[in-house]
Amino acid sequence: MKRLFVFFEGLMDPFPDYTAKQPPDKFLGFVWFYTRPHWVWMLLLAVLTALISILEVSLFGYLGNLVDWLSSADRNTFLADERGKLIWIGFLILILLPFVGLMQSVVVHQTVIGNYPMAIRWLMHRHMLGQSYAFFQDEFAGRVSTKVMQTALGVREAVMKVLDVLVYVLVYFLAALFLLASFDTWLIVPFLLWVVGYVLLMRLFLPKLETISRLQADARSDMTGRVVDSYTNIMTVKLFAHSGREAQYARESMQGFLGTVHPQMQLVTELNFFLSLLNGLLLFSVGATSVGLWLGSSISVGAVAVGVGLVLRLQGMSQWIMWELSNLFESIGVVFDGMEMLSRKTEVQDKPDATELLVSRGEISFEKVRFHYGKEAGAFESLDLRIKPGEKIGLVGRSGAGKTTLTNLLLRLYDVESGCIRIDGQDISVVTQESLRQQIGVVTQDSALLHRSVFDNIAYGNPDATQQAVDQAAMRANASEFIGDLVDAKGRLGYQAQVGERGVKLSGGQRQRIAIARMFLKNAPVLVLDEATSALDSEVEAAIQENLASLMDGKTVIAIAHRLSTIAMMDRLIVLDQGRIVEQGTHDQLINNGALYAQLWRRQSGGFLAEP
Repeated sequence: MKRLFVFFEGLMDPFPDYTAKQPPDKFLGFVWFYTRPHWVWMLLLAVLTALISILEVSLFGYLGNLVDWLSSADRNTFLADERGKLIWIGFLILILLPFVGLMQSVVVHQTVIGNYPMAIRWLMHRHMLGQSYAFFQDEFAGRVSTKVMQTALGVREAVMKVLDVLVYVLVYFLAALFLLASFDTWLIVPFLLWVVGYVLLMRLFLPKLETISRLQADARSDMTGRVVDSYTNIMTVKLFAHSGREAQYARESMQGFLGTVHPQMQLVTELNFFLSLLNGLLLFSVGATSVGLWLGSSISVGAVAVGVGLVLRLQGMSQWIMWELSNLFESIGVVFDGMEMLSRKTEVQDKPDATELLVSRGEISFEKVRFHYGKEAGAFESLDLRIKPGEKIGLVGRSGAGKTTLTNLLLRLYDVESGCIRIDGQDISVVTQESLRQQIGVVTQDSALLHRSVFDNIAYGNPDATQQAVDQAAMRANASEFIGDLVDAKGRLGYQAQVGERGVKLSGGQRQRIAIARMFLKNAPVLVLDEATSALDSEVEAAIQENLASLMDGKTVIAIAHRLSTIAMMDRLIVLDQGRIVEQGTHDQLINNGALYAQLWRRQSGGFLAEP
């Protein structure tokens, strides 16, 4: 049996090849987008489910025949007279139905239930990783992850409810009608009237359940997002003593979620009542019709047994069908809710014929770059800047002058609205984003780390790095000393210690040194240092300045710093103001000019730039 399970578990690939393609934003197209690679197994599931329905209904037919045989048979010759039919019934009950049931079960449980949603999650996650930087600035991380997890399950449940439950019910009901019609066509009249009533109930209640399910799915995502946001920023919560405020913030979303649960349960209770009433009418009408037809000698006792038996079976099924349809519409609501986010267009995309960026010299040029963050004004209107190969420039300016925006455009976290940016003559809009960012090393002011080991975080700069290479990078970043003293909650030491979410277990200076070590290991030809040493104390900063100089050697460097003393020795300083280059030159030249840079330099207190 184990081999059978393993065989069926391997039929569906849970991690299909990823093709960067935006999912459709219509329900059927969205579901088919994720189901298409697995349609063979879904079709097999539907066929096996239909076969089980036919076999189960046929058992009722044999039950009616058995009642008729027993009522008129001679006990002495019964086995001899009906041997062939009895053997067939035994084969159907003991072998055929269990075998088909086993095949349907392994397709459902071994092939589909685990692999299918995992394949959907995989594709959704890969698509989310390709989403633009701006996308994640507008969304809760917890909300995005919840949508991925919930929507994958919603697609699975919606598809399986249709292919498993609805196929079973539809085939079962049609086979039952065919069987009853073979006895007398009047027997199917109560069933047809019951179907009409059942459909009317579903038409009345299910749209309401679908609407409330959509609201519930969104409320659930919002509730999860708020809770995760509190946990992610737990230090801020505690520093401001806002546990009560955060609890109230989460309670509002929990109350909103509960406000969708109560109306949903009210609808379910009403539906249960009307369904029970409808089932009672079916049982009464079939019983009365059967007895009347039997009194008129139109049907046999076996036909009465079949009719009543099917009613009792449908009564049990009707409750199950109701819940399954309710779950179906709930799943549809979840898919609709997640589809809005997961099918959203990716703003920054590689062109179909994008090539790999090749950097041989490191020359960077901004040519009439226009960018406004989608607004009418702000950022850059027509920026021109050329950075020579191997040149080290510093970006200077007040907050909001456009320093970080310039580096974000270079990294293609956003696409320029017009103009272009070139590296070694190659327009970065026509190369792959991966190859572009592989050629640029970045250390930012807030260097968040991955919730993994110290080794993994440093080796992120070069996944193939050896322990020796990681050690050397840590040493050059003046991080090896504190790494040796690290220990996490599970007793892992040094490089194997986990740093916590976003590196929360390390100090700001320790996180920054890990990030710098990562850049030493990456050894990219272009460096962007955005307040790279701002989290370091003066002693540690002085200790790694020499190593930073060796890191910058032979590379094109763009450095941003409010502490002007850290970039004063750059080859050239670019002074930005309101998205325009207002000055450029060496530190001494700009001081002598007596313009904006000189004013900023004079305003510094203790080496830091005071805000105007």
